Amino acid sequence: MAKNLVIVESPAKAKTIEKFLGKDFKVASSFGHIADLPSKELGVDVENGFVPKYIVDKEKKAVVKKLKDLANKAEIIWLASDEDREGEAISWHLSEELKLDKNKTKRIVFNSITKSAIQKAIENPREINYNLVNAQQARRVLDRLVGYELSPVLWKKIKPGLSAGRVQSVAVRLIVERERAIEAFVPEAAFRISAEFITNEGSIVTAKLNKTYASKEGAEKFLKQNIGAAFSVASLEKKPAKKSPAAPFTTSTLQQEASRKLYFSVSKTMQVAQRLYEAGLITYMRTDSVNLSKEAIDAAKDAIISNYGKEYSKVRNFTGKSKGAQEAHEAIRPTEMTNQSPSLERDQAKLYELIWKRTLASQMSDAQLERTNVKIKANTHKEEFTANGEVIKFDGFLKVYLEGIDEEDIAEEQEGMLPAMKEGEQLENRYIAATERFTRAPYRFTEASLVKKLEELGIGRPSTYAPTISTIQNRGYIEKGNIEGTERKYVQLRFKSDKIATKELTENVGSDKGKMVPTDIGMIVTDFLVSHFESILDYNFTAKVEEEFDEIASGNEDWQKVMKNFYSDFHPKVIDVEENADRASGERILGTDPKTGRQVSVRLGRFGPMVQVGTVDDEEKPLFASLQPDQSLNSITYEQAMDLFKLPRKLGVYEGEEVEANVGRFGPYVKFGKTYISMAKGENAMDITMDRAKELILEKQKADAPIAMYEEKEVTKGVGRFGPFIKWDGIFINVSKKYDYDNLTKADIEELIEVKKQKEIDKLIQEWPEEGIRIEKARWGRHSIIKGKVKVEISKDVDPTKITLEEAMALIDKKTPKKKTKAKAKAKAKPKTKK
Repeated sequence: MAKNLVIVESPAKAKTIEKFLGKDFKVASSFGHIADLPSKELGVDVENGFVPKYIVDKEKKAVVKKLKDLANKAEIIWLASDEDREGEAISWHLSEELKLDKNKTKRIVFNSITKSAIQKAIENPREINYNLVNAQQARRVLDRLVGYELSPVLWKKIKPGLSAGRVQSVAVRLIVERERAIEAFVPEAAFRISAEFITNEGSIVTAKLNKTYASKEGAEKFLKQNIGAAFSVASLEKKPAKKSPAAPFTTSTLQQEASRKLYFSVSKTMQVAQRLYEAGLITYMRTDSVNLSKEAIDAAKDAIISNYGKEYSKVRNFTGKSKGAQEAHEAIRPTEMTNQSPSLERDQAKLYELIWKRTLASQMSDAQLERTNVKIKANTHKEEFTANGEVIKFDGFLKVYLEGIDEEDIAEEQEGMLPAMKEGEQLENRYIAATERFTRAPYRFTEASLVKKLEELGIGRPSTYAPTISTIQNRGYIEKGNIEGTERKYVQLRFKSDKIATKELTENVGSDKGKMVPTDIGMIVTDFLVSHFESILDYNFTAKVEEEFDEIASGNEDWQKVMKNFYSDFHPKVIDVEENADRASGERILGTDPKTGRQVSVRLGRFGPMVQVGTVDDEEKPLFASLQPDQSLNSITYEQAMDLFKLPRKLGVYEGEEVEANVGRFGPYVKFGKTYISMAKGENAMDITMDRAKELILEKQKADAPIAMYEEKEVTKGVGRFGPFIKWDGIFINVSKKYDYDNLTKADIEELIEVKKQKEIDKLIQEWPEEGIRIEKARWGRHSIIKGKVKVEISKDVDPTKITLEEAMALIDKKTPKKKTKAKAKAKAKPKTKK
């Protein structure tokens, strides 16, 4: 048995480390946290110092037992989880749950999984840093308090199943406010002037006027001033300039750059980076430091001189701007600068190359440029045209890498080279154009620009950005939009050969693909939280909390005191809102129905956004219609809302059955007799034609046609929520990847059915057919009593084979919801009168 036990978080990491250590070391994995707050209760003792109640999940009990057995046999236990706060907490939980002897337990950290880094860590062990543990506890507890206290308020005041979080709700607020700014934006038009000239050598120069005109008349007046004009170079100025490389990657800048250049989502970037780290190819990928070790700088210098020459090398030390950045840590870099292209799967190779290039470029010389500014004058007016150019004299770091930029930072016209000219040279004018241009609305966030904004505001930490962005999308608060945009007309005046021609052109504006757009529910939840919990949703508050976590990590602040200060204001506010706030539905009144005089509004209903004609106070019941998937509460018009009451639309008759189009809970569909057929993405119940409906019906009939017969019963196939299946005798049978679903053979079908039949037989424990009751095996070793749609789970300590019919019926009866009689329902609804 090995004398030393090294415990890390992941099996992949364990595998890599084990290669560097001798036979005296056993490396085992804890598979992440072994203990955490319970999932179905608050798990924080708010009355006694906010002490967390940590439990070992049942799925981790086997891991804990194995680690405990290994620890008992080892002479020294090395806790080698990651060097951040989360890693420190994992080591602490291991120490507590495994009841490790402090005298034979050592804590080691390293920021790369290489032989030298591991050996150095073992030579320099330390104890668990309880300041870091407390900072992690503070974050976990505060986030649990916010989530567990705010979420039930949302269930009560908006709809069940919603959630709130300290960072996620603020991220959604950013996106909602950006969307509102876009909606409220009123574009202003101005005419921009551009021109083309020809030099004596016959080269073309593009120039622009550094002035705009507010009206068509003003632009036209300027163009007329150029009739009969002679043009010449008024001045030509050349200046040296330089560009410097960006710092090596932090977690945040890696997420942004991988989004811009590789089109990776933030979560994908972190998953791929984790694999590279565990394989020992890069340093730790959760860091806000731009620092490089001396070894890394020396290795980069050698690689640069070797590959490009001495003139390309320039040693640089970067300093981070991030508050709380731990400069003792390193930026994300390759562990071996000589390893430029390791053999990796495609996505890992792309991300590794990005990291390698960025690290190398950070230690390279500035790019030396020559910038040229030319001014062109006319002899008929005082306005001057300007042309700018840029020439690279020495490429420096640009030989390897140029940092990407976000859409909103891209200049409208990129500078290029200018042809040779000299002061006083006469130029021939090809044309002058005055083009109507509109101011642009703010840009919607991409994942990269959202990360950038969160970091600028000090909200969360880079390691939290990936789970935050995933959460707000999974919760349905935000979606990746696919906005088509609208057509807009604009005017261009073109001056050529002393004549002015007018053109009316069109452009598509407002189109966005893959940007972050808030949903109706995202807007309603944000408005409710901002209205009632402004301090929690305040950007400065969220940033201040992060600073307090940093102070706890530094040992300058007591974490329980921070919790107490927060909770003493927060909890009473939650109680007050829960008891006194009105329900939130995002209701928007659109107008009045001219036929009935009843109010027309849109709001969030039980099954989603809907139009409502009438109110609960009217004598007649309100009328309801669901919004279509491409409609929102925020933007739907009165006309569009009233059109929804034209549904269902009768399209005609096909094969003797009526065909109609409608919108249901899961989107638009065609109804053919008793068959419901979902429309394709982007199709609309208001627009679909009878011909298209027939196509959908034929596709459905083809899909539903029997593919075989088995035991004189039809076998059909389809694709559902859980993938492809076949249906036989009312039983749905999933088809696994081991079968060729498009080409199922007779033998495949028979095997699938027989295996399913056997599974059904095996899981049936008892059955009473006359009463329609049966007992079956359920998941996780449990059993259930089933009657129709009612299912009762049996406790693990009850033998399902010994349950009698009477006991089963009693349990079913207890679980079956009781129907209210009309008389009782009326009595309950009738208000009591005071005597």
